[in-house]
Amino acid sequence: MESFSSAFLGESIEAIQRIDAESVDRLASGLAASRDSGGRLFILGVGGSAGHASHAVNDFRKICRFEAYTPTDNVSELTARVNDEGWESCFAEWLRVSRVSAKDALLIFSVGGGNVEKNVSVNLVRAIDLARGAGAKVFGIVGKDGGYTKHVADECVLIPVVSQRHITPHTEGLAAVVWHLLVSHPALKVAETKWESVR
Repeated sequence: MESFSSAFLGESIEAIQRIDAESVDRLASGLAASRDSGGRLFILGVGGSAGHASHAVNDFRKICRFEAYTPTDNVSELTARVNDEGWESCFAEWLRVSRVSAKDALLIFSVGGGNVEKNVSVNLVRAIDLARGAGAKVFGIVGKDGGYTKHVADECVLIPVVSQRHITPHTEGLAAVVWHLLVSHPALKVAETKWESVR
């Protein structure tokens, strides 16, 4: 009988093979265009995706020389906004204060992409609407059916569902694979990474 670990790794391989590589290339080109025109990158995520956002900010800044930020890196401001203004508006209001503009880009990490009707990740939906209203480009790396992010994004990479029991771990795990692909992509990468340069 196949072990759980073998089955899970097999699902991961299948999901990777089903990712649309051309959409990843288009996402890389879109991000590069924003950076090269002097725009900033705002990265949003909730839960595990908030951790991804923080890690990805580092990678885009250090490897791609792309000015990047995430609201979840400032827990004082984030929790003050949630407490005083509400969860649904916390990211949108942070973007408003950041003066998001048409030169900038928004990158969403999310398992479901946000859904107002189901009251899931509504703060992402509100932030996307504000960014789009300012003329910013919206990009996503999401799972399931892609939700609101997939519906309105300029480019969105969808992590395929290969197991209904493992949607969240595969989406979050492979989102990290995709953003590491992006920061390694020749359209975006500028600086050499440490262990590739040590001889």
